[in-house]
Amino acid sequence: PFTEETARVKTQSAEDAWNTRDPDRVALAYTEDSVWRNRDEFVTGRDQIREFLRRKWERELDYALRKQLWAVLGNRIAVRFQYESHDASGQWWRSYGNELWEFDEAGLMRRREASINDVRIDASERRIFGPRSEAEHGVDVLPLR
Repeated sequence: PFTEETARVKTQSAEDAWNTRDPDRVALAYTEDSVWRNRDEFVTGRDQIREFLRRKWERELDYALRKQLWAVLGNRIAVRFQYESHDASGQWWRSYGNELWEFDEAGLMRRREASINDVRIDASERRIFGPRSEAEHGVDVLPLR
């Protein structure tokens, strides 16, 4: 089970890993048979997770993410997040979402459900630039808009 503090650490670790945009590194946080729902896509197992992440970061260029702990109960964590990226045409997007995570006894994620909405933004509206600084760790930096 997680405490609020250990859940914050787990959330920041997930953010840090995803900001590397390294599918092999990110996939190691999930069980071999992890089950995902990401938007309308269903993924099972590390191999499918790696492939999903490769496709994701091939189309979501200069991806930068912020996650925020929302709630914790036992081996389950809920987070909200925002990320920004641009597509091949140069159009920037901000994606808003919520994730529900469930972990096994070893601390690997065995279930991830993500609901995400995308908003077209102008490059001048960007507010997420690369990984979070150490000073920002644990700070709620996610405005509603």
